[in-house]
Amino acid sequence: MNILFRGGRAFTPKGVLAEAVLVRDGVIAAVGPEGDLSRQAHETVDLDGGLLVPGFTDAHIHPVQAGLERAKCDLSEVFGLEAYVEKIADYAANNPDKEWIDGGGWDMSAFPGGLPHRDQIDFLDRPAYLIQRDHHAAWVNGRALERAGITRDTPDPADGRIERDAAGEPTGVLHEGAMDLVGLLTPRPAAQDLEDALAEAERHLFSLGITGWQDAIVGSYAGSDDQLPTYLAAARSGRLRARVVGALWWDRTRGLDQVEDLLARRAAAEGLDRFRAGSVKIMQDGITENFTAATLEPYCLCGGTGLSYVDPDKLREYVAELDRHGFQVHFHAIGERAVREALDSFEGTGPANRHHIAHLQIIEPSDVPRFAALGVTANLQPLWATHHAQMDELTLPYLGEPRSSWQYPFADLLAHGTRFCAGSDWPVSNADPLQGMHVAVNRTEPGSSVHADYPTAQTPFLPGQRLDLTTAMTAYTAGSAWINRSPAGVIEPGRPADLVVLDRDPFELPPGEIWTTRVRMTFVDGVAVHESR
Repeated sequence: MNILFRGGRAFTPKGVLAEAVLVRDGVIAAVGPEGDLSRQAHETVDLDGGLLVPGFTDAHIHPVQAGLERAKCDLSEVFGLEAYVEKIADYAANNPDKEWIDGGGWDMSAFPGGLPHRDQIDFLDRPAYLIQRDHHAAWVNGRALERAGITRDTPDPADGRIERDAAGEPTGVLHEGAMDLVGLLTPRPAAQDLEDALAEAERHLFSLGITGWQDAIVGSYAGSDDQLPTYLAAARSGRLRARVVGALWWDRTRGLDQVEDLLARRAAAEGLDRFRAGSVKIMQDGITENFTAATLEPYCLCGGTGLSYVDPDKLREYVAELDRHGFQVHFHAIGERAVREALDSFEGTGPANRHHIAHLQIIEPSDVPRFAALGVTANLQPLWATHHAQMDELTLPYLGEPRSSWQYPFADLLAHGTRFCAGSDWPVSNADPLQGMHVAVNRTEPGSSVHADYPTAQTPFLPGQRLDLTTAMTAYTAGSAWINRSPAGVIEPGRPADLVVLDRDPFELPPGEIWTTRVRMTFVDGVAVHESR
């Protein structure tokens, strides 16, 4: 079957061109003038003035967890304590047989100091475990604390913190590794639940034009179950249609003894068409808002320099061994010390394994040139680079200057020749790549955001770090596909026809309207997997 995409422009390696694209048997056969290609077409897709782009690849995402949360008490579509309590109460009333009230998606900025309290959900007749939107904390009620045996005398785990009031009593917020104290007690999803969650996530991602991704945690973390069996089953059965790489979780309580386990887990995916497990995820620190991001100098107002979850000296040894075995290393690094520790660990490795560092909220300026010099890709999550309540009220006051001005330095990285990929961290953030591109270009909140009306949301955040739309779109397409070793991500002959039809051409819009662009159709191997109604 030959399909001709015509009637608009295409985003190609040569630029945005007014060319038609011919697909033959699921592969891009030709890019050129419509007249030259129309005689070969059996079917036509009219772009209707929209833009044809490669399928997006999300280089840092958590789809199975997102799918599970959408089926539980999902707070991600509302904002504020009153709305959260109403949603939680409705969920409890509609699910009287559930032993726990679990789910998540609450936003720190909805609470004074970023901290909810157990009292706010102690009206529930069951234990509650609600994960923060960014998955670095959980909100629990008194019944959950009792179930876990957490009291004022319970020590903090080495990689987390139990939030306490002035009298030393647990308040109902568990940070980082402390989440497992309750999270591991919640009911375990059945295999079918996990398979359904993956299917729901894939459906949603196809609707946003995402045809491939790197799952940034394939393993057990923060109360979630290992997703590897789910991916293997979906890939073997043919149910998984997206092109996926799993980043296998590095257990920070273990050392090099786990490498053999990682090799076995990678081998389990060998020979599969749609899923590979060649990456390893190392979470080196936490987040700035709860002071667990690893910084070089103490936080303002509260002191402390955060946490390095893996000893930096041992980290070099671990990364060298993973590199030797051909693993790609995928870092979470938020604070400038964590970024430096990750870069230090890459010294002596080569570019062949395509290592990358995600998030990169704060980079000390002298470390910016090291990305290109070491061949390390910057994995961007652009949606966070705006003025919103979490940034202005919970981050900037504690970072101070000059550190606040070191945040999300996209333009500086680009100027030094850094390779980019991009992702969303969904369900931490909106999965829509076009919303991320809007922020990368404008450094302001998209009009669709729940934070769009925040007083400074339309004031550009560090505007000197803006990217142009071509660079941002390339990060979400060719850049992320390259990280995944995917043959897709580029519109040129010989590539798989993973393609997306946009309802308008964002390159012809004012920059402030990029966010209004929507996906009309998504194709994988030339087969439509999504059509908007």
